[in-house]
Amino acid sequence: MLLRSSPRVALFSAPSEVWLRDVVAGGRSSLPMAGALRMPRSGRPASGAVAAIETEYPFFDGVFFEPFEEVKQELSLVPSSPDKSLARQKYGDESEAAINEQINVEYNVSYVYHAMFAYFDRDNVALRGIAKFFKESSEEERNHAEKLMKYQNKRGGRVKLQSIVMPLTDFDHAEKGDALYAMELALSLERLTNEKLLNLHSVADRCHDPEMASFVESEFLGEQVETIKKISEYVSQLRRVGKGHGVWHFDQMLLHEGMLDYLTSF
Repeated sequence: MLLRSSPRVALFSAPSEVWLRDVVAGGRSSLPMAGALRMPRSGRPASGAVAAIETEYPFFDGVFFEPFEEVKQELSLVPSSPDKSLARQKYGDESEAAINEQINVEYNVSYVYHAMFAYFDRDNVALRGIAKFFKESSEEERNHAEKLMKYQNKRGGRVKLQSIVMPLTDFDHAEKGDALYAMELALSLERLTNEKLLNLHSVADRCHDPEMASFVESEFLGEQVETIKKISEYVSQLRRVGKGHGVWHFDQMLLHEGMLDYLTSF
């Protein structure tokens, strides 16, 4: 906030607003303030601070600020209770609840993928590549949940974990086979997760929270689209090979996928 000073100490006592850089261009560069600062003529007596500046810099006619006037309102909003977040600002209850709901979505999807990993890792199923894929997918969804939890804490919200639905334990399907059925289920889960993320983004827009909207966009939406594309291709490939020997080749592709990427990177 600009404190008012007398006409005598208005900036350079000019008849109108004066650019500070004009003085610098005139050869006086040792200024207490730098840049093209421009201030209006004012009408309050000079303070001791202004007088001190005038003594050292006779050409400087006294402009100073009182910034704390503008933070008084914010200071009054800082909670004094120890159970209240100090970091929370413009973070509504609807946004907080939506983040907690998305945490629950990510954990539920992770739980289903973990059950799929356990199924395909059985000795009488023995599709280790598909098991590896679902184990990595489960860990990824869990990481998403933890990322949302950290964001909730950063914004000053409270993480409230909810119950997780018990997943299936068997994924065999008489017509489609277990690999195709599980991959179609995974695609459905990813599409549902994407819908939930879009709803989360809508909450951010509705609550006028651009930071939360940016977080959802940068950390989740793009990655979600890529995942849907990848699993869609897996479903298409499994539909082509059927339930026979082709499933084993598909499984081997997933098992060595990371190794092939590593070898072809040289």
